[in-house]
Amino acid sequence: MFKNAITYLITVIGIIGLPAGALALQEADTVNITHAPALKLINKKDDGFRGIWYSIGKTNTVYKIKYGGGLGTYPANHYPFSVYVAKVNKTFFCYGGTDKTGKMLYHEISYFDHNTGLVAQPTILLDKLTDDAHDNPVIQVDKQGYIWIFSTSHGIQRPSCISRSIKPYNIDSFKIVPTTKIEDGKKVPLNNFSYLQIHYSATTGFIGLFTHYEVRELKFGKKNCRITAYMTSKDGISWSPWNDLAKIEEGQYQSSSKWKNRVGTAFNYHPNVKTGAGLDHRTNLYYLYTDDNGKTWRDAAGRVQQLPLTTIGNQALVRNYAALDSTVYINDVNFDHRGNPVIMYLTSTGPEPGPESGPKKWFTARWTGKKWLILPVTISDNNYDMGSLYIEADGTWRIIAPTANGPQAYNTGGEIVAWISNDRGLSWKMEKQLTVHSAKNQSYPRRPVNAHPGFYAFWADGNGREFSTSDFYFSNKAGDVFRLPNHIDATMGRPILIK
Repeated sequence: MFKNAITYLITVIGIIGLPAGALALQEADTVNITHAPALKLINKKDDGFRGIWYSIGKTNTVYKIKYGGGLGTYPANHYPFSVYVAKVNKTFFCYGGTDKTGKMLYHEISYFDHNTGLVAQPTILLDKLTDDAHDNPVIQVDKQGYIWIFSTSHGIQRPSCISRSIKPYNIDSFKIVPTTKIEDGKKVPLNNFSYLQIHYSATTGFIGLFTHYEVRELKFGKKNCRITAYMTSKDGISWSPWNDLAKIEEGQYQSSSKWKNRVGTAFNYHPNVKTGAGLDHRTNLYYLYTDDNGKTWRDAAGRVQQLPLTTIGNQALVRNYAALDSTVYINDVNFDHRGNPVIMYLTSTGPEPGPESGPKKWFTARWTGKKWLILPVTISDNNYDMGSLYIEADGTWRIIAPTANGPQAYNTGGEIVAWISNDRGLSWKMEKQLTVHSAKNQSYPRRPVNAHPGFYAFWADGNGREFSTSDFYFSNKAGDVFRLPNHIDATMGRPILIK
Protein backbone atom coordinates (compact mmCIF):
# COMPACT_ATOMS: atom_id res chain seq x y z
CA MET A 1 0.00 0.00 0.00
CA PHE A 2 2.90 2.35 0.71
CA LYS A 3 4.24 2.25 -2.83
CA ASN A 4 0.98 3.61 -4.23
CA ALA A 5 0.22 6.14 -1.53
CA ILE A 6 -0.40 9.65 -2.79
CA THR A 7 -0.86 11.52 0.45
CA TYR A 8 1.36 12.27 3.35
CA LEU A 9 1.17 9.25 5.63
CA ILE A 10 2.30 10.75 8.89
CA THR A 11 -0.59 12.08 10.94
CA VAL A 12 0.43 14.39 13.70
CA ILE A 13 -1.64 12.94 16.52
CA GLY A 14 -1.17 14.33 19.96
CA ILE A 15 1.72 16.60 19.02
CA ILE A 16 -0.05 19.84 19.89
CA GLY A 17 0.35 20.42 23.58
CA LEU A 18 3.29 18.09 24.09
CA PRO A 19 5.87 19.44 26.50
CA ALA A 20 9.24 20.47 25.09
CA GLY A 21 11.35 17.41 24.30
CA ALA A 22 8.43 14.97 24.35
CA LEU A 23 8.14 12.73 21.29
CA ALA A 24 5.17 10.67 20.17
CA LEU A 25 7.53 8.29 18.43
CA GLN A 26 4.97 5.52 18.24
CA GLU A 27 2.87 7.60 15.87
CA ALA A 28 4.98 7.21 12.75
CA ASP A 29 7.12 4.68 10.96
CA THR A 30 6.52 5.85 7.39
CA VAL A 31 6.62 9.17 5.58
CA ASN A 32 5.43 10.25 2.16
CA ILE A 33 4.63 13.25 -0.01
CA THR A 34 2.12 13.47 -2.82
CA HIS A 35 2.88 11.12 -5.73
CA ALA A 36 6.15 9.93 -4.16
CA PRO A 37 6.98 6.43 -2.88
CA ALA A 38 6.81 6.09 0.88
CA LEU A 39 9.93 5.85 2.99
CA LYS A 40 9.91 3.10 5.56
CA LEU A 41 12.33 2.36 8.36
CA ILE A 42 14.43 -0.78 8.05
CA ASN A 43 16.23 -0.72 11.43
CA LYS A 44 18.48 -3.71 10.82
CA LYS A 45 22.20 -4.36 11.03
CA ASP A 46 24.37 -4.27 7.94
CA ASP A 47 27.16 -6.82 7.49
CA GLY A 48 29.79 -4.27 6.50
CA PHE A 49 30.54 -0.74 5.34
CA ARG A 50 29.69 -0.04 1.69
CA GLY A 51 29.34 3.43 0.21
CA ILE A 52 27.07 4.75 -2.52
CA TRP A 53 28.63 5.47 -5.93
CA TYR A 54 26.92 8.30 -7.80
CA SER A 55 27.52 10.47 -10.83
CA ILE A 56 25.84 13.29 -12.70
CA GLY A 57 26.32 14.99 -16.07
CA LYS A 58 27.65 12.69 -18.80
CA THR A 59 30.33 14.21 -21.01
CA ASN A 60 31.72 13.21 -24.40
CA THR A 61 35.28 13.30 -23.10
CA VAL A 62 37.73 10.91 -21.51
CA TYR A 63 36.50 12.13 -18.12
CA LYS A 64 33.03 10.69 -18.88
CA ILE A 65 31.09 12.59 -16.18
CA LYS A 66 30.81 16.11 -14.81
CA TYR A 67 31.40 14.74 -11.32
CA GLY A 68 30.97 11.51 -9.42
CA GLY A 69 32.60 8.72 -7.47
CA GLY A 70 32.28 7.36 -3.97
CA LEU A 71 30.00 10.03 -2.58
CA GLY A 72 28.87 8.61 0.76
CA THR A 73 29.88 11.85 2.52
CA TYR A 74 28.72 14.23 -0.23
CA PRO A 75 27.80 17.07 -0.79
CA ALA A 76 29.74 19.99 0.70
CA ASN A 77 26.50 21.66 1.79
CA HIS A 78 25.37 18.71 3.91
CA TYR A 79 26.64 18.92 7.48
CA PRO A 80 27.44 17.25 9.80
CA PHE A 81 28.11 13.61 8.97
CA SER A 82 29.69 12.96 12.37
CA VAL A 83 29.49 14.23 15.95
CA TYR A 84 31.85 13.50 18.84
CA VAL A 85 30.14 13.15 22.25
CA ALA A 86 32.56 13.45 25.15
CA LYS A 87 30.14 11.97 27.72
CA VAL A 88 30.35 8.52 26.10
CA ASN A 89 33.68 9.11 24.30
CA LYS A 90 32.22 8.11 20.94
CA THR A 91 32.05 9.68 17.50
CA PHE A 92 28.67 8.93 15.95
CA PHE A 93 28.57 9.08 12.17
CA CYS A 94 26.09 8.61 9.35
CA TYR A 95 26.66 8.10 5.66
CA GLY A 96 25.20 7.18 2.31
CA GLY A 97 25.46 3.41 2.24
CA THR A 98 24.26 0.84 -0.25
CA ASP A 99 23.36 -2.79 -0.78
CA LYS A 100 25.68 -5.27 -2.49
CA THR A 101 24.50 -4.16 -5.94
CA GLY A 102 25.61 -0.63 -5.16
CA LYS A 103 22.45 0.78 -6.72
CA MET A 104 20.34 1.68 -3.68
CA LEU A 105 20.96 4.52 -1.25
CA TYR A 106 20.68 3.42 2.36
CA HIS A 107 20.86 5.86 5.27
CA GLU A 108 23.20 4.18 7.73
CA ILE A 109 24.70 5.00 11.11
CA SER A 110 27.56 3.72 13.24
CA TYR A 111 29.99 5.00 15.85
CA PHE A 112 33.67 4.83 16.71
CA ASP A 113 34.43 3.97 20.34
CA HIS A 114 37.51 5.92 21.39
CA ASN A 115 37.94 3.76 24.49
CA THR A 116 38.36 0.53 22.54
CA GLY A 117 39.38 1.68 19.06
CA LEU A 118 36.50 -0.36 17.61
CA VAL A 119 33.68 0.62 15.28
CA ALA A 120 30.05 -0.49 15.71
CA GLN A 121 28.29 -2.70 13.21
CA PRO A 122 26.26 -0.20 11.18
CA THR A 123 22.49 0.09 11.33
CA ILE A 124 20.55 0.50 8.10
CA LEU A 125 18.04 3.15 9.08
CA LEU A 126 16.03 3.38 5.86
CA ASP A 127 16.05 2.85 2.10
CA LYS A 128 15.87 6.24 0.35
CA LEU A 129 14.46 4.60 -2.82
CA THR A 130 17.06 6.22 -5.06
CA ASP A 131 20.77 6.07 -5.85
CA ASP A 132 21.08 9.87 -5.71
CA ALA A 133 23.77 10.87 -3.19
CA HIS A 134 22.17 14.32 -2.92
CA ASP A 135 19.76 12.49 -0.58
CA ASN A 136 22.52 11.61 1.90
CA PRO A 137 21.68 11.98 5.61
CA VAL A 138 23.13 14.28 8.27
CA ILE A 139 23.27 13.77 12.02
CA GLN A 140 22.99 15.55 15.37
CA VAL A 141 23.00 14.45 19.02
CA ASP A 142 20.86 16.35 21.54
CA LYS A 143 21.59 17.16 25.20
CA GLN A 144 19.77 14.02 26.36
CA GLY A 145 21.89 11.82 24.10
CA TYR A 146 19.23 11.06 21.50
CA ILE A 147 20.62 10.71 18.00
CA TRP A 148 18.82 12.51 15.20
CA ILE A 149 19.10 11.58 11.53
CA PHE A 150 17.88 14.08 8.94
CA SER A 151 17.07 12.37 5.65
CA THR A 152 17.30 14.98 2.92
CA SER A 153 15.97 14.99 -0.65
CA HIS A 154 17.27 16.28 -3.96
CA GLY A 155 14.40 18.50 -5.08
CA ILE A 156 10.74 17.79 -4.46
CA GLN A 157 10.32 14.41 -6.15
CA ARG A 158 11.15 12.42 -3.00
CA PRO A 159 10.18 12.90 0.64
CA SER A 160 12.45 13.96 3.45
CA CYS A 161 12.08 12.92 7.07
CA ILE A 162 13.63 13.18 10.52
CA SER A 163 14.32 10.13 12.68
CA ARG A 164 15.36 9.85 16.31
CA SER A 165 16.96 7.01 18.25
CA ILE A 166 14.71 5.11 20.62
CA LYS A 167 17.38 5.20 23.33
CA PRO A 168 20.09 7.76 24.11
CA TYR A 169 23.52 7.07 22.59
CA ASN A 170 22.13 3.94 20.95
CA ILE A 171 22.10 3.24 17.20
CA ASP A 172 20.10 0.01 17.19
CA SER A 173 16.61 1.39 16.56
CA PHE A 174 15.04 4.63 15.32
CA LYS A 175 11.57 6.04 14.77
CA ILE A 176 10.50 8.62 12.24
CA VAL A 177 9.41 11.78 14.06
CA PRO A 178 6.06 13.23 12.89
CA THR A 179 7.34 16.75 12.29
CA THR A 180 5.45 19.90 11.38
CA LYS A 181 6.31 23.41 10.21
CA ILE A 182 4.31 26.63 10.26
CA GLU A 183 2.97 27.68 6.86
CA ASP A 184 0.45 30.51 6.43
CA GLY A 185 -0.12 30.45 10.18
CA LYS A 186 -1.01 26.74 10.25
CA LYS A 187 0.83 23.55 11.16
CA VAL A 188 1.57 21.45 8.09
CA PRO A 189 3.78 18.37 7.64
CA LEU A 190 7.51 19.01 7.24
CA ASN A 191 8.18 16.53 4.49
CA ASN A 192 10.79 17.98 2.15
CA PHE A 193 14.12 19.79 2.52
CA SER A 194 17.38 19.76 0.55
CA TYR A 195 21.06 20.51 1.17
CA LEU A 196 20.70 20.60 4.95
CA GLN A 197 23.21 21.81 7.51
CA ILE A 198 21.77 21.14 10.96
CA HIS A 199 23.19 22.82 14.07
CA TYR A 200 22.23 22.16 17.69
CA SER A 201 22.34 24.14 20.94
CA ALA A 202 21.41 22.71 24.33
CA THR A 203 19.57 25.97 25.10
CA THR A 204 17.85 26.90 21.83
CA GLY A 205 17.54 23.55 20.06
CA PHE A 206 17.98 23.08 16.32
CA ILE A 207 18.61 25.53 13.52
CA GLY A 208 18.67 24.10 10.02
CA LEU A 209 20.03 25.92 6.98
CA PHE A 210 18.77 24.36 3.79
CA THR A 211 17.52 24.79 0.23
CA HIS A 212 14.00 24.72 -1.11
CA TYR A 213 12.89 24.94 -4.72
CA GLU A 214 10.72 27.62 -6.25
CA VAL A 215 9.71 28.24 -9.85
CA ARG A 216 10.29 31.93 -10.57
CA GLU A 217 9.66 34.08 -13.62
CA LEU A 218 12.99 35.68 -14.51
CA LYS A 219 14.41 37.59 -17.46
CA PHE A 220 14.99 34.42 -19.47
CA GLY A 221 11.72 32.72 -18.60
CA LYS A 222 10.64 30.42 -15.81
CA LYS A 223 13.42 28.81 -13.83
CA ASN A 224 13.43 26.23 -11.05
CA CYS A 225 15.39 28.23 -8.47
CA ARG A 226 17.31 27.01 -5.43
CA ILE A 227 16.41 29.24 -2.48
CA THR A 228 18.61 29.35 0.63
CA ALA A 229 16.59 29.39 3.85
CA TYR A 230 16.60 28.45 7.52
CA MET A 231 14.21 26.97 10.06
CA THR A 232 14.38 26.46 13.82
CA SER A 233 12.94 24.05 16.37
CA LYS A 234 13.25 23.78 20.12
CA ASP A 235 12.36 20.08 20.22
CA GLY A 236 12.96 18.74 16.69
CA ILE A 237 9.22 18.16 16.20
CA SER A 238 7.59 21.55 15.73
CA TRP A 239 9.50 23.74 13.29
CA SER A 240 9.24 27.42 12.52
CA PRO A 241 8.16 28.81 9.18
CA TRP A 242 10.75 28.63 6.43
CA ASN A 243 12.61 31.93 6.31
CA ASP A 244 14.49 32.78 3.12
CA LEU A 245 18.00 34.15 3.41
CA ALA A 246 18.53 35.04 -0.24
CA LYS A 247 16.63 34.93 -3.53
CA ILE A 248 19.15 36.19 -6.05
CA GLU A 249 18.33 35.32 -9.68
CA GLU A 250 18.34 31.49 -10.08
CA GLY A 251 19.32 30.81 -6.48
CA GLN A 252 22.27 29.95 -4.27
CA TYR A 253 24.22 27.15 -2.60
CA GLN A 254 25.24 27.68 1.02
CA SER A 255 27.58 26.07 3.55
CA SER A 256 27.45 26.97 7.23
CA SER A 257 29.05 26.36 10.60
CA LYS A 258 28.50 27.11 14.30
CA TRP A 259 30.66 28.83 16.94
CA LYS A 260 29.18 29.23 20.43
CA ASN A 261 25.79 30.90 19.76
CA ARG A 262 26.83 32.08 16.32
CA VAL A 263 25.81 30.41 13.07
CA GLY A 264 27.46 31.75 9.93
CA THR A 265 26.68 30.88 6.33
CA ALA A 266 28.63 31.44 3.13
CA PHE A 267 26.87 31.28 -0.23
CA ASN A 268 27.25 32.03 -3.92
CA TYR A 269 24.60 32.91 -6.47
CA HIS A 270 23.39 31.31 -9.70
CA PRO A 271 23.05 33.86 -12.50
CA ASN A 272 19.97 33.90 -14.68
CA VAL A 273 21.21 32.47 -17.99
CA LYS A 274 19.45 32.17 -21.34
CA THR A 275 20.31 28.51 -21.86
CA GLY A 276 21.29 25.82 -19.41
CA ALA A 277 21.32 26.20 -15.65
CA GLY A 278 22.64 29.07 -13.61
CA LEU A 279 24.21 26.65 -11.13
CA ASP A 280 26.89 25.84 -13.74
CA HIS A 281 27.83 29.52 -13.60
CA ARG A 282 27.71 29.88 -9.80
CA THR A 283 29.74 32.87 -8.77
CA ASN A 284 30.39 35.53 -6.11
CA LEU A 285 30.89 34.89 -2.42
CA TYR A 286 28.56 36.15 0.35
CA TYR A 287 28.43 35.80 4.14
CA LEU A 288 25.74 36.27 6.81
CA TYR A 289 25.57 35.32 10.48
CA THR A 290 23.10 35.19 13.38
CA ASP A 291 23.82 35.29 17.11
CA ASP A 292 20.19 34.94 18.21
CA ASN A 293 19.01 31.73 16.56
CA GLY A 294 17.83 33.42 13.39
CA LYS A 295 15.95 36.38 14.81
CA THR A 296 18.36 38.77 13.11
CA TRP A 297 20.99 38.24 10.44
CA ARG A 298 24.02 40.46 9.88
CA ASP A 299 26.84 40.85 7.40
CA ALA A 300 30.42 40.38 8.59
CA ALA A 301 30.62 44.03 9.68
CA GLY A 302 27.65 43.53 11.99
CA ARG A 303 25.07 45.44 9.95
CA VAL A 304 21.54 43.99 10.25
CA GLN A 305 20.26 42.76 6.88
CA GLN A 306 16.70 42.77 5.61
CA LEU A 307 15.96 39.31 4.25
CA PRO A 308 15.79 37.81 1.79
CA LEU A 309 18.69 39.38 -0.06
CA THR A 310 17.60 39.90 -3.67
CA THR A 311 20.32 42.01 -5.30
CA ILE A 312 23.72 40.86 -6.53
CA GLY A 313 25.60 43.79 -5.05
CA ASN A 314 24.54 43.70 -1.41
CA GLN A 315 26.35 44.29 1.90
CA ALA A 316 26.90 40.57 2.46
CA LEU A 317 29.18 40.38 -0.59
CA VAL A 318 32.66 39.09 0.25
CA ARG A 319 34.07 39.23 -3.28
CA ASN A 320 32.69 39.90 -6.75
CA TYR A 321 33.89 36.88 -8.70
CA ALA A 322 31.44 37.53 -11.53
CA ALA A 323 33.62 40.48 -12.49
CA LEU A 324 36.55 38.04 -12.74
CA ASP A 325 34.50 35.56 -14.81
CA SER A 326 35.13 32.92 -12.14
CA THR A 327 32.83 30.28 -10.72
CA VAL A 328 32.81 29.65 -6.95
CA TYR A 329 32.50 26.31 -5.15
CA ILE A 330 32.25 26.65 -1.36
CA ASN A 331 33.83 23.92 0.75
CA ASP A 332 33.66 24.86 4.42
CA VAL A 333 33.17 27.61 7.00
CA ASN A 334 34.91 27.85 10.37
CA PHE A 335 35.68 30.50 13.00
CA ASP A 336 38.74 31.82 14.77
CA HIS A 337 38.90 32.24 18.57
CA ARG A 338 37.14 35.60 18.31
CA GLY A 339 34.27 34.24 16.25
CA ASN A 340 35.49 35.79 13.01
CA PRO A 341 34.57 33.63 10.02
CA VAL A 342 37.00 31.87 7.70
CA ILE A 343 35.52 30.59 4.43
CA MET A 344 37.31 27.97 2.33
CA TYR A 345 36.39 27.68 -1.34
CA LEU A 346 37.76 27.14 -4.81
CA THR A 347 37.36 29.03 -8.05
CA SER A 348 37.30 27.86 -11.64
CA THR A 349 36.66 29.13 -15.15
CA GLY A 350 33.98 26.64 -16.17
CA PRO A 351 31.80 23.68 -15.17
CA GLU A 352 33.38 20.95 -17.31
CA PRO A 353 36.05 18.54 -16.00
CA GLY A 354 39.49 18.60 -17.53
CA PRO A 355 42.39 21.01 -17.95
CA GLU A 356 40.50 23.23 -20.41
CA SER A 357 38.73 25.03 -17.55
CA GLY A 358 42.03 25.69 -15.82
CA PRO A 359 43.33 24.74 -12.38
CA LYS A 360 40.93 24.89 -9.46
CA LYS A 361 42.31 27.58 -7.18
CA TRP A 362 41.75 27.18 -3.44
CA PHE A 363 41.35 30.22 -1.18
CA THR A 364 40.49 31.22 2.34
CA ALA A 365 38.56 34.40 3.05
CA ARG A 366 39.05 35.60 6.64
CA TRP A 367 37.21 38.48 8.26
CA THR A 368 39.83 40.40 10.22
CA GLY A 369 37.27 42.41 12.17
CA LYS A 370 37.55 45.24 9.65
CA LYS A 371 37.84 43.68 6.20
CA TRP A 372 37.97 40.43 4.26
CA LEU A 373 41.48 39.05 3.71
CA ILE A 374 41.51 36.61 0.79
CA LEU A 375 44.56 34.38 0.42
CA PRO A 376 45.52 31.43 -1.81
CA VAL A 377 46.05 27.90 -0.47
CA THR A 378 46.78 25.46 -3.30
CA ILE A 379 45.30 24.10 -6.55
CA SER A 380 43.54 20.89 -7.57
CA ASP A 381 42.00 19.51 -10.76
CA ASN A 382 38.22 19.23 -10.34
CA ASN A 383 35.47 21.66 -9.33
CA TYR A 384 34.05 19.13 -6.89
CA ASP A 385 37.27 18.51 -4.99
CA MET A 386 36.05 19.17 -1.47
CA GLY A 387 37.93 19.50 1.80
CA SER A 388 37.43 20.56 5.42
CA LEU A 389 38.95 23.44 7.37
CA TYR A 390 40.05 22.98 10.99
CA ILE A 391 40.95 25.86 13.32
CA GLU A 392 42.52 24.55 16.50
CA ALA A 393 42.49 26.13 19.95
CA ASP A 394 46.22 26.88 19.66
CA GLY A 395 45.62 28.88 16.47
CA THR A 396 46.76 26.19 14.03
CA TRP A 397 44.82 26.05 10.78
CA ARG A 398 44.60 22.71 9.00
CA ILE A 399 42.96 21.63 5.75
CA ILE A 400 42.28 18.01 4.87
CA ALA A 401 41.42 17.74 1.19
CA PRO A 402 41.96 15.66 -1.99
CA THR A 403 44.42 18.10 -3.55
CA ALA A 404 47.07 15.60 -4.75
CA ASN A 405 46.57 13.93 -8.12
CA GLY A 406 44.53 10.75 -7.91
CA PRO A 407 44.28 7.72 -10.21
CA GLN A 408 41.38 9.28 -12.18
CA ALA A 409 42.97 12.63 -12.95
CA TYR A 410 40.64 15.62 -13.46
CA ASN A 411 37.72 13.68 -11.96
CA THR A 412 36.24 14.27 -8.52
CA GLY A 413 38.64 13.65 -5.66
CA GLY A 414 42.27 12.56 -5.63
CA GLU A 415 44.73 11.69 -2.89
CA ILE A 416 44.03 13.14 0.56
CA VAL A 417 46.50 15.72 1.86
CA ALA A 418 46.78 17.54 5.20
CA TRP A 419 47.86 21.18 4.83
CA ILE A 420 48.89 23.32 7.79
CA SER A 421 49.20 27.05 8.45
CA ASN A 422 50.60 28.67 11.57
CA ASP A 423 50.02 32.25 10.43
CA ARG A 424 46.25 32.32 9.87
CA GLY A 425 46.42 31.36 6.22
CA LEU A 426 49.25 33.66 5.09
CA SER A 427 51.28 30.59 4.12
CA TRP A 428 50.60 26.89 3.85
CA LYS A 429 52.76 23.80 3.77
CA MET A 430 51.92 20.16 3.17
CA GLU A 431 51.92 18.51 6.59
CA LYS A 432 51.39 14.98 5.29
CA GLN A 433 49.91 13.12 2.34
CA LEU A 434 47.42 10.80 3.99
CA THR A 435 46.70 8.48 1.06
CA VAL A 436 49.06 7.25 -1.66
CA HIS A 437 48.84 4.85 -4.62
CA SER A 438 45.06 4.61 -4.32
CA ALA A 439 43.19 2.58 -6.93
CA LYS A 440 40.18 4.90 -6.66
CA ASN A 441 39.87 8.62 -6.02
CA GLN A 442 39.38 9.65 -2.40
CA SER A 443 36.80 12.39 -1.90
CA TYR A 444 34.79 14.57 0.50
CA PRO A 445 36.76 14.31 3.78
CA ARG A 446 34.43 15.75 6.43
CA ARG A 447 35.10 17.45 9.74
CA PRO A 448 33.15 16.09 12.73
CA VAL A 449 31.38 18.38 15.17
CA ASN A 450 33.68 18.65 18.24
CA ALA A 451 36.28 16.63 16.33
CA HIS A 452 38.25 14.20 18.51
CA PRO A 453 41.92 13.61 17.55
CA GLY A 454 41.16 9.90 17.15
CA PHE A 455 38.44 10.40 14.51
CA TYR A 456 39.43 13.61 12.80
CA ALA A 457 38.19 13.27 9.20
CA PHE A 458 35.76 10.88 7.51
CA TRP A 459 35.48 10.15 3.77
CA ALA A 460 34.93 7.61 0.99
CA ASP A 461 36.66 6.45 -2.18
CA GLY A 462 35.34 5.50 -5.60
CA ASN A 463 36.31 5.44 -9.26
CA GLY A 464 35.95 8.98 -10.54
CA ARG A 465 34.80 7.97 -14.03
CA GLU A 466 32.81 4.76 -13.84
CA PHE A 467 30.76 2.72 -11.42
CA SER A 468 32.77 1.01 -8.68
CA THR A 469 32.60 -0.17 -5.12
CA SER A 470 33.19 2.47 -2.47
CA ASP A 471 34.97 2.09 0.87
CA PHE A 472 34.95 4.40 3.89
CA TYR A 473 37.97 5.78 5.71
CA PHE A 474 38.79 7.97 8.67
CA SER A 475 42.02 9.53 9.84
CA ASN A 476 43.27 10.58 13.21
CA LYS A 477 44.86 13.98 13.79
CA ALA A 478 48.33 12.47 13.42
CA GLY A 479 47.46 11.45 9.85
CA ASP A 480 47.06 7.70 10.28
CA VAL A 481 44.34 6.39 7.95
CA PHE A 482 41.96 3.53 8.72
CA ARG A 483 39.51 1.74 6.43
CA LEU A 484 36.15 0.68 7.86
CA PRO A 485 35.69 -3.08 7.43
CA ASN A 486 33.81 -4.37 4.39
CA HIS A 487 32.60 -7.29 6.45
CA ILE A 488 31.58 -7.15 10.09
CA ASP A 489 29.58 -9.97 11.64
CA ALA A 490 29.87 -9.00 15.30
CA THR A 491 28.59 -6.11 17.37
CA MET A 492 31.94 -4.31 17.04
CA GLY A 493 34.76 -4.53 14.51
CA ARG A 494 38.30 -3.23 14.17
CA PRO A 495 39.15 -0.62 11.53
CA ILE A 496 42.03 -1.58 9.24
CA LEU A 497 45.13 0.62 9.42
CA ILE A 498 46.21 1.35 5.84
CA LYS A 499 48.99 3.87 6.47
